[in-house]
Amino acid sequence: MPKVFLKTYGCQMNERDSEQVARDLAARGYEITQNEKQADVVLINTCSVRDLAEQKALGKMGMLGRLRARKPEMVFGFLGCMAQSRGGELVRDIGHVDLVVGTQKFHKVADYVDHLYKRRVELGDRMMDDERLSIVDVEEEPGSQETIREHTLKDRQATAFVSIMQGCNMHCTFCIVPSTRGSERSRSIASIVEEVRGLVDKGVREVTLLGQIVNLYGRHEFEKADGKSPFVQLLEAVHEVEGLRRLRFTSPHPIGFRDDLIDCYARLPKLMAHVHLPLQSGSDRILKAMHRTYTTAKYEALVEKIRNVRPDIAVTTDVIVGFPGETEEDYASTRALMQRVRFDNAFIFRYSQRRDTPAAELGGQLSEEVKDERNQDLLEVVNQIALEKNEELVGRRVEILCEGLSKSNAERLMGRTPGNKIVIFEGGDRHIGEVFDVQIERTTGFSLYGNPAVL
Repeated sequence: MPKVFLKTYGCQMNERDSEQVARDLAARGYEITQNEKQADVVLINTCSVRDLAEQKALGKMGMLGRLRARKPEMVFGFLGCMAQSRGGELVRDIGHVDLVVGTQKFHKVADYVDHLYKRRVELGDRMMDDERLSIVDVEEEPGSQETIREHTLKDRQATAFVSIMQGCNMHCTFCIVPSTRGSERSRSIASIVEEVRGLVDKGVREVTLLGQIVNLYGRHEFEKADGKSPFVQLLEAVHEVEGLRRLRFTSPHPIGFRDDLIDCYARLPKLMAHVHLPLQSGSDRILKAMHRTYTTAKYEALVEKIRNVRPDIAVTTDVIVGFPGETEEDYASTRALMQRVRFDNAFIFRYSQRRDTPAAELGGQLSEEVKDERNQDLLEVVNQIALEKNEELVGRRVEILCEGLSKSNAERLMGRTPGNKIVIFEGGDRHIGEVFDVQIERTTGFSLYGNPAVL
């Protein structure tokens, strides 16, 4: 049985796409392995949002190419966003790469791998270095948003991601996603609900709906109903799936948060008390340059509105520091906003110059030293607030869904609160996949620790 080593970089959508590929390969008789040295096929699912992710993928592929010396029949492939962006140049520039598949063709990866691997095995010693066998497929495909719907679930898996749409029409000036993922395309509500039902039947208790701008789901394909957006209609439909305990979504855009969506936090009990709401900058001047289409005042008013509807909600965000032209005053505005809003957590990114994006051509590109200084400073602010927020939970009972073993300590279990905070606790197999209360005993920053006496 041929073995496949599949490495994924980037976002949750990339993880979901890789899951589909793994499932399709397994259906064709391939075995997924975590041991790259045992592999007959090496696939790297790539990210293009930041340069570091691309460099990691390229470096990994370069290192793994040495394996072909002892296995000439091996197949090497790039998938996903960088594959979409760079296309055939990856085959041209990296001598051992045979396969490049873009973001709309994940459902064809297994067929392509099967063809290439069998052909290379068939040729054997007759395969010369100049007799290249390669496939590059980065073309658009209508209906591709409906193809990522099969899952490979682990034993007693409690949570799962469900892709509801592909692409993005927002064209933020720093972002390469519209050119790698294409324009917005949404699945039907019926097909999404069917997928969620299938997951629940297999033991999943929580689903997270995925989209590049998830709360703009269906705006081009479907009509409003009773004043509700297509996304709110979808939330309501998924909420009704019997046996589903928890519902989340990521990542939204502030402009897609209308009153009908905010109201869902008050009336849909399965919708968890957490919203990830990307900010990107606390400077109106920089937001305009980013083409983010809102002001800091509107953003802060939105957060206040959501918190008024659901006072216990956890709010997290994304911020980019070092955007071209960002002055000390601009950065100070971001820092001050972070302190005012007091996010439960935030992902801080140093601006990364991406080719084929408007921001890459702007003047005022900042040095890596300045970006790093602002990144570290803002992380200190975020970490301190996160610690203070978690300390407020010490001594309280909170509900968690137990997802399985802790990644940092295999002797303990981990679960998540409705606010998506990680709780580590001692327990047994009977707790995995269950929803129950624990008492928070202490915190060490982003992780909480539960008292096993109350399990």
